[in-house]
This record gives sequence, structure tokens and C-alpha cells, in this order.
Amino acid sequence: MPEQRVVIGFDSSTQSTKALAVDLDTGTVLGQGRAPHTVSTGAGRESDPEQWWRALGEAAAATGWADRAAAVSIAGQQHGLVALDADRAPVRPALLWNDVRSAPQAAELRTAYGAAELARRTGSVPTAAFTAAKWAWLRAEEPAAAERVAAVRLPHDFLTERLTGQPATDRGDASGTGWWGPDGYDKSILNRIGLDPALLPPVLAPGAQAGVVRAGTPLREGTPVATGTGDNMAAALGLGLRPGQPVLSLGTSGTVYAVGSARPADPTGTVAGFADALGGWLPLACTLNCTLAVDRIAVLLGRGRDEVEDGGTAVVLPYLDGERTPDLPGASGLIHGLRHDTTPGQLLQAAYDGAAHALLSALDGVLRAGGTDPEGDEPLLLIGGGARGQAWQRTVLRLSGRAVQVPEAEELVALGAAAQAAALLTGEPADEVARRWRTARGPVLDPVKRDDDALIRIGDTLRRAGALQGAPAEDQ
Repeated sequence: MPEQRVVIGFDSSTQSTKALAVDLDTGTVLGQGRAPHTVSTGAGRESDPEQWWRALGEAAAATGWADRAAAVSIAGQQHGLVALDADRAPVRPALLWNDVRSAPQAAELRTAYGAAELARRTGSVPTAAFTAAKWAWLRAEEPAAAERVAAVRLPHDFLTERLTGQPATDRGDASGTGWWGPDGYDKSILNRIGLDPALLPPVLAPGAQAGVVRAGTPLREGTPVATGTGDNMAAALGLGLRPGQPVLSLGTSGTVYAVGSARPADPTGTVAGFADALGGWLPLACTLNCTLAVDRIAVLLGRGRDEVEDGGTAVVLPYLDGERTPDLPGASGLIHGLRHDTTPGQLLQAAYDGAAHALLSALDGVLRAGGTDPEGDEPLLLIGGGARGQAWQRTVLRLSGRAVQVPEAEELVALGAAAQAAALLTGEPADEVARRWRTARGPVLDPVKRDDDALIRIGDTLRRAGALQGAPAEDQ
């Protein structure tokens, strides 16, 4: 019998590192591992990159295949700023995507160039989440640390370089920095924020090999390492996503995206014009507050996650960490429309509605930005940690009016990274590997009539809230 070939895909997310050992031919998951991360809860959101490295080793070992994998790849949380010294050690904890302290620096970039010009250059209008704003913040607030920086990396870049000893990134993750466009690194923007392009890694072509595992790491020396990518791009690969198929991901953050054939450039900033990990585009809208925010409100109400009730007039905007879509980095949570007969279950359902509203409101724009007719009848693929929750499923069905498909496969980011690793060995595009593995199969929930009254009520509340907290922090 031919020797079994197994690849490992990693997902280094905000909260943990997950690893999947996958049979290259069948897509069967043969082993998995998980190791937690710690995130600060003080003034900002930070994490020590060294713990990501330790977690990667622990997760790899737990799969049982670390010493036998035929190829590996790493996907990671987007936008994070990893600032390294000359010895490639972090000069400070990494600034994570959901750290909103750099909102003033994002506003300065928008003022300097104009939103339309930034969208033309980089595909996106940067918010506090983008790496360019975070680097500008570091230079302004911690100049001594910035002076020590000899290399700037994204989270997946940092881990891939630790494995191989070679700097590398990919077009998908690079497109979330705010300093990369179709022609490469934007020297004008880099000059504006004071970042030497020599500090950045080369952007490898889709399907390229980043290097091989070096000695002294948790994986077998000499194992081929794919370029890796950002977590959203990896999830698209893990689904084998075809152009025009919409995805809603329910995790720490919420995202809605679709592979597009046209390069996005939304001057409103609602749709981020990301590249995918292949040769196309991945228009995407992202919220900071999703499952964790709703879970927190459930705890405050003393309810279980699915203990929701229909009815009532209350609206909850669960912006507990500020918000990115809409761009309200200084916002906080808001409850509007309470009555004597409002129940805790109705309030919890309103929190679900408020979290889903921003994503579903952006869906049409995401599809149009990628060149897809938003009136298409493709089911909405529901993924992420919340996708199997009954309350989340019912909420998305009711507010979208679309059929919803829930893939059976779990850990789609790690699966996408595994598909990248497999593609190194087979020569296939990574999305075709995932389609061969049939990762997107799962039940389809029939559409229901869209709850337009709830959507109007939330939209009206959001517009009223603008007078209290809606202006970006730099304008308040």
C-alpha cells in the first residue's frame, strides 16, 4: 500500500492555536491539538508573540504527527503588529486587531489621503484595526520601542519565519495592513507612517513555498512550509469557496465575505478590499463584537446562550469593545426601547439581532464589491464558533431572508492552512484541494421571511445613537 501522507494546518487566532493533522488524499482529520493564548484586558488588546510560538509547539505535538507531517502551513489572525528587534525577539507585546487605541492614527491617514484615494491604493479605508495605524501609534506613543524595531511582521509571518528562518508573507494577509496594494508595498504610505520597507517581508506568490522547517523547532526538520495566510483567507480556502458564495463567520469577531473576481475599492470603508490567498479578491466586512459580546450579555442577564424569547421592542447594540463596522472605535454597548414588559430573554435576542445586523447590512456591499449580484440565491455559509448555536442560526435566518448552510467541517481556518500545505505536494490550487475534501458539505436550512421590522428598528436606533457615541473617537 502507498505510504499515507499527512499535512498539518495551524490556526493561530486571538484566543488559541489550533492544529489539524489531515490525510492529504481524503481530507480525514487524523489528529488535532489546541493550546490557549492570553490577551491583555487593560487599555488595549495585546498578546506576547512568544506564547504563540509555544502554543504552536504544544498544538503540533498534540496531533501526534509533528514528527511525520509531509508539509505544514500556518494561518493567523489578521492585522496584528509584531515588532521585532535585530535578534528577531519582540520589542513589546503584539498589538492585536481589536486594539482600538490607534483610531486617531487611522483618522490621520484618512485625512492625509482621503478615503477614496486610500481605497484606490490599498483596496481599503483603514480603521484602528489596520496594521498601518498600529505602527503609527507605536511611533507616536512608544518612540523608544519603535527605534529598536528591525523587522515588522504579521502574526502568521512571525510564526512562519520562526519555523523556517526565512522572512515571508502572502498577498492575502498583506492586504490587511493598509500599506499593500496590487503593485506591492505602497512606498508613499510607508513613508507617511515612517516605516522603512526594508523592515517588511517579501510577498510570495500564491502556492509558493516559504521554506523548510529548520532544526530545533517543534516540527520535523526539512518539512516543506507553505506561505500561510490570514485567518479569513484561510477559512475561504478551507471551504473551497467559489466566487460569489457568501460567508458569515461568527467568532470573537464577526465577518461576512465572498471571493470576488473584481478588485474591491469601497470609499465608504464598510467593505475591506482584501486579496485572497490565491489570485483573486476577498471583499470583507468585519465587526469587533460578535459571540463574546453576546455571551457577556447573556451572563449579565443570567441566561443561557439559547434562552432567548421573541417579541418586544428593545434594541441592543452590543458594542462592548468599540466597533469597527460601523466605524465607532469609542462606542460602548447601548440598550434602547425598554418597556415594563421587556423580558430578559427578549433582551438577549435583541443582543443577537444587534450583533448580526451590522454584518448582514454589509452583505450586499461585500457581494457588489467583488462583482457578484447580491440578489443571487446562493445559501449563506455560516461558520465559526457560533455557527452551531440554535439562537445564532435562527437569528441569521430571520434577519437575512436567505437559506443558510452550516458546513459540518470544523476549524476551517486550520483546514485551509492544511489545504495550502497539501497543495505544495500535489500542485493543485489550495481551494481545489478543499473541494476534493468536501469540506463545505452540510445541512441547508430553508429561508424564512425576512424580519424587516427588526432591521428598521435597529437601523433607526443606530442612527439615533450617533448623536451620543457614533462619531469616531478622534472627532468627539
